[in-house]
Amino acid sequence: MKLKIIISLLAAGCVASSCKKTFLDHPSETSPTLDNYYNNATEVNGATGILYNSVWGDWFDKAFIDVGDVMGGTLYTRDDNYKTFYSFNVQSTDGLVGATWKSCYKAAGNAAVLVKTFEQKAAKAGAAPYLTQGIAEARFIRGFAYFYIARAFGDAPIVEDPIALTAPGKYAVPRYFQKDVLRFALEDLQFAEANLPEEPYQPGRVTKYSAKGLMAKLYLYNKDYDKAKAKAKEVIDYATASQKIGLMSDYQFMFTTSKANNNKESLFALQWQASMSWNGGNPYQQYLGPQPLLKPKPTTADGYSACVPSLDMLDKATGYGEGDKRRDWSVMQHGFTKLDWVNENFPAGFMYDTTTNQTNDFKIKTPTRSNVQKYIVGPKRADEPVNGPHTSMCTYILRYADVLLIYAEAVMGSGTSTADGTALAAFNAVHTRAQLTPVSNLTKDLLLHERKVEFAFEGDYWFDIQRQGFEKAKEIISKQERGSLNDNGTINSLKVILSSASQLFLPVPQSETVENPKLKEPAISYY
Repeated sequence: MKLKIIISLLAAGCVASSCKKTFLDHPSETSPTLDNYYNNATEVNGATGILYNSVWGDWFDKAFIDVGDVMGGTLYTRDDNYKTFYSFNVQSTDGLVGATWKSCYKAAGNAAVLVKTFEQKAAKAGAAPYLTQGIAEARFIRGFAYFYIARAFGDAPIVEDPIALTAPGKYAVPRYFQKDVLRFALEDLQFAEANLPEEPYQPGRVTKYSAKGLMAKLYLYNKDYDKAKAKAKEVIDYATASQKIGLMSDYQFMFTTSKANNNKESLFALQWQASMSWNGGNPYQQYLGPQPLLKPKPTTADGYSACVPSLDMLDKATGYGEGDKRRDWSVMQHGFTKLDWVNENFPAGFMYDTTTNQTNDFKIKTPTRSNVQKYIVGPKRADEPVNGPHTSMCTYILRYADVLLIYAEAVMGSGTSTADGTALAAFNAVHTRAQLTPVSNLTKDLLLHERKVEFAFEGDYWFDIQRQGFEKAKEIISKQERGSLNDNGTINSLKVILSSASQLFLPVPQSETVENPKLKEPAISYY
């Protein structure tokens, strides 16, 4: 494993950031050491700010949706950056495989170095609550990183102390069984649960309930339904009692402006600032936005429409069903308008017009006659910062809606349906927000479909398919329409068939196995 990926924090990450406006603001120009730094909460909190932002840049720049949505079939693509994922012909040399690996281990490594640094500071200067909280926050991020690694790659390395890799003979790291990677992630989240505050000490920071919610998700992935149910219920009970966590009433607002960042539904989100550009701005709309909306004037961003909603998502039988308002809130189709999205082409506001055979300054043609609306904030304006292709829109990793659906599924457990009142209440809270009729009996397939339409384009649906096991995943993928529309509106059909259980996981990047041949060997036990 490349040391530059694991211990990049030593070069830059230990620089602390100011907390006057946001924990992503300008870093200190001094070089912190154990003797002269981490003496108060501001300095510790500043150091952990990087864990929400730039360390995830390589993953979020295309790989985020490539793994979660292109593989999951919620997005169609013909772009070279994504198409091997769409057809499950992923290679160890694919750049986005390497980007996923690099970014996850970079985040985990930065977090691990901070854990060790704060522990050493506590041993040297005495324990302090702000140091314990800093350790908990770093361990939460590391826990999420390893949870993602376990789902994306299966068996994978665990590096608890990146600095130890610099010792002679310590460079080669083996792969450990997926169950051990998940256990390692869980232990981090358990520490975070025990030591994080109930409420964020700054907007966007993780809390005790962020940890409980992510633990519930990990337990569900492991099919440990009783523990998933218990942890999800703790979040739900706190939300009910405190009213500080809950569903946002305006789903569309939550995804189309940075003004919605860190709302009550957000339990964990990556934080971006347009002003940081490629060092920490959100580039999502550059790749997924429609080009006429993002012309050079008044911004310098381009909308590439590299991935667009799949026909499977747009079909009322397999995607957004009849009356599901999430279609209107998540997708742009003909007639979609936003009056405050004003640019040179749309001085009176943006209108999505597909009555064309070729995209021009005013009309749009994509392979499915649609674009993603989620995370698209539009052109720069007085109340919405946009810097070239970058925005300040956060990226939701865990929403309260997820916790509610986790609870409902955990109550159902290994069964195929449930009429349990608490499960139905949790499910229907999400379901009826989309202006759909409440259900009185919940099936596994209905719940999985609800997750599909609720979290589409959020980088997560593939893992819902994957955790069903190979045979069920094969069945789901085989039924999806992964084709496109011809000029006359007929479907150019494409069906994809999974042929091997190995396709459920990404391969280890070739660049890593060349430098560390142990990654080619069978996985071993970590514990």
